[in-house]
Amino acid sequence: MSDTERDTGRTTADTPRPAATGDEGGDPACWLDRVCEVCGRIDDRADGGRDGCRFCAGEAAGRADAESVRAGSPEAASVRERAPEAASTQAHAPGGAEPEAAAAPPPSARSRDRDADGRARNARPRDALGRPLPYGAPGVARQPEGVVRTPDATLTEAQRLLDAGMPFHAHEVLEDAWKTAPDPERALWRGLAQLAVGLTHAARANATGAVALLDRGAAALTPYADTAPYGIDVAALTTWVHGLTARLRDAPADPVPAAGSAPRLRA
Repeated sequence: MSDTERDTGRTTADTPRPAATGDEGGDPACWLDRVCEVCGRIDDRADGGRDGCRFCAGEAAGRADAESVRAGSPEAASVRERAPEAASTQAHAPGGAEPEAAAAPPPSARSRDRDADGRARNARPRDALGRPLPYGAPGVARQPEGVVRTPDATLTEAQRLLDAGMPFHAHEVLEDAWKTAPDPERALWRGLAQLAVGLTHAARANATGAVALLDRGAAALTPYADTAPYGIDVAALTTWVHGLTARLRDAPADPVPAAGSAPRLRA
């Protein structure tokens, strides 16, 4: 066994493989369940919410509509009628200010980052909780994407990362299992991944997103409670979710310690 295998717990059989057909890859916490860092709600649109949170956008549109209604009042109409005259007087008065130049268009968006295999994967560094850092900043290494592991190896690696206070990275490991699992097990691995992302957001003090993801994860695991596949302790995980969500509802502004709040995946 090589030094790398001893350090990572992976063997040569745990090799990266291409993503499934039609799988765009990308950032798990964004495309699996996109949680808005502003409002904390989940945007599950197929495009990943790349144009922004639909909830925040909807609220902004509502405010704009309200402003539009107010702008249509008789008082606002009177102000609009006087505005061109006032602007003209100011522009032609001695010493009057010159009209402001049109704002420069925003710089073009950065091209979408991709990994060495051409799959979409944000190259921005991240901290231990998966929060994006500026390009060029030191960050915590991401888990390699597309690694095929046995269920036992997946649970062992995910538990190691949870115990180390790295639930975002544990989520990446569990997500690899979800991508490659047989259909009857896909909801199991997705549910576990959602629990890890829920803990991630709890540690970031995003209580709204955390509670939503934890509840989803627990619901996904419920059908497996009687079979306990691979020794996964569904009952204990469900109890853990109930305790953590209650804590988040009581103190939503307080981040939870990721390592100290980590669940046990197996009995």
